[in-house]
Amino acid sequence: MNKILLIIKREYLSRVKKKSFIIMTFLTPLIIAGFYGLIIYFSIKGINDKTDTVAVVNQNKTLTEKLTSNKNVTFEYVNQSFESLKKNLSKSKYDYVLLLPDFDVDTPNGIQLIGTKQAGLSLDGKISDSIEDLIRDYKLKKSGISQADLDNLKSKVTIDTKKIADTGQEENSSAGASTIIAFVAGVMMFMFIMLYGVQVMRGVIEEKTSRIIEIMISSVKPFQLMMGKIIGIAMVGLTQFLLWIVLTFSISALAVGVFISKDDAKKIVASSSKVSTGNLAAQQIQAAAMNDGPLGNVKKSIENLDFGKIITVFIFYFLGGYLFYSALYASIGSAVDSETETQQFMMPVMMPLLLGYALSLSVVTNDPYGSVAFWLSMIPFTSPIAMVVRLPYGVPGWELALSMCILVVGFIGTVWFAARIYRVGILMYGKKASFKEMIKWFWYKS
Repeated sequence: MNKILLIIKREYLSRVKKKSFIIMTFLTPLIIAGFYGLIIYFSIKGINDKTDTVAVVNQNKTLTEKLTSNKNVTFEYVNQSFESLKKNLSKSKYDYVLLLPDFDVDTPNGIQLIGTKQAGLSLDGKISDSIEDLIRDYKLKKSGISQADLDNLKSKVTIDTKKIADTGQEENSSAGASTIIAFVAGVMMFMFIMLYGVQVMRGVIEEKTSRIIEIMISSVKPFQLMMGKIIGIAMVGLTQFLLWIVLTFSISALAVGVFISKDDAKKIVASSSKVSTGNLAAQQIQAAAMNDGPLGNVKKSIENLDFGKIITVFIFYFLGGYLFYSALYASIGSAVDSETETQQFMMPVMMPLLLGYALSLSVVTNDPYGSVAFWLSMIPFTSPIAMVVRLPYGVPGWELALSMCILVVGFIGTVWFAARIYRVGILMYGKKASFKEMIKWFWYKS
């Protein structure tokens, strides 16, 4: 046991003292925040700033009402022919030309949108929705409904979603908030298992090719060396993960503090001319507005999420999934003489993890309580990702406990299997390994 601890200490300290580890640990949260901040900024800026001007040639004698422009699409009805507009489009002020032929409103065919550049999916959808609204309004008016009654038919619906907890009490929930957390947890789990599992494999290959392993094997057993390396790198990953959590929350809190201070300044300026009772009423109205509606529901659902449980379970499945896969990566590293030879062995190991990742972010997020989600969260090859994706939606306690137990048993079995290959492969040189050869190593007697 003392020898395993010495190996763990060596693997841990040799990695956390590296400049690359320190730099990436502190820079990664900033890089991720900046990356997503830029995506959100440019997405919003692009949506708000982009305005397409569409020339509408209306040949339809039924649809006399005009399409309504908005901040992103401006419709201008013209009396020119469709063919002439097409020819001179590049020289005109219009981005696109929309043709509304004389179609039957029950079968609106022949509509064309032509531009000097390909129309984006957003623009195509907005124009389609506008024409559909126009046809629907025409049909409703034709049935005898006035414009005032037609306007009253349009209502904005906000659903207050709740779920019944195990205690029998109602809790606020939000599919959007749960899905976002599930996606983030799933991506992080996949990334961490792959990143640190490959580190184990590379570490074994480096020690084997440098022949240091021969000296180390003279002092410790192969199993002790493998376990020390796996656990040492696991501690490195856990340290980095915990630091990322602390730094991410700190950066988020700082960012929120900056935004709140700006809002507070605006509120103070806006309320400076009001009496105290008016201020109190305004604050109550503002608080009600912030707590109601879709954003309010998301805020309430996030407040009801047990982040302590989510982080604890994430750490357990990170360690369990990492230990499960890193043992296989260690056996691969022991069987080859260079990293280029690992490709044929990597795919069978990666496929279950990739399958769990793909299904978790598609099937599980859409049906977190279905049979596919259940079995994915039970099988050790896929449970580390599937269970952390399911967790924000709520998982029964017995399912969580059963999945954890199966993962522990799976890890023990994988380590035993990998150790039998590792003990032989670590001292094999010059012979190209294959799956058949590795199976022979498994059955070798000590």
